[in-house]
Amino acid sequence: MTKSNNKTSRRQQILQALAHMLEASPGARITTAALAREVGVSEAALYRHFPSKSKMFEGLIEFIEETLFSRINLILSEQPNALAACDKILYLLLTFTERNPGITRILTGDALAGETDRLRARVAQLYDRLETQIKQILREAEVREGLRPSITVGAAANLLMATAEGRIAQFVRSEFKRSPTENWQDQWAVLTQGFFR
Repeated sequence: MTKSNNKTSRRQQILQALAHMLEASPGARITTAALAREVGVSEAALYRHFPSKSKMFEGLIEFIEETLFSRINLILSEQPNALAACDKILYLLLTFTERNPGITRILTGDALAGETDRLRARVAQLYDRLETQIKQILREAEVREGLRPSITVGAAANLLMATAEGRIAQFVRSEFKRSPTENWQDQWAVLTQGFFR
């Protein structure tokens, strides 16, 4: 194994350990000393791979962005129906959080208490990007399908995102017992009934 691959591997190992600790200790603050113990290295070794704990959190946020937006691009290329595309995107978000509970604490801001404002701003930007994507789909629905939301595009996109964010917050608040995807399809059907005029 080359030195470069070893460095990447150790970085991944650190991020996986951080995500695991966030899941195993809901509500707890993660220290670099505890993280170093979890990985089996010294704190100095952690800092050789990441200059700060903030950079570790940024690494997890990058993982979230890359995972979600690469899959959203696939959804957009495969699904021409606007409402179905919105459903698939939000279900992707909910499924991602369900499968990555520790990382979900970052999405709710729970794990970022006491961390730099830049991290919270980056998470807010991720949500804004998702909402902008939903708006774009709804705008294109009028052109492609002759459909217009019964409320403004901005309000409609916000309603869909707020519903998904609420499910995610419940998941974290329940310490990962209340699945964000539970009853989603039934709720989606009610939420979108009369959505378009």
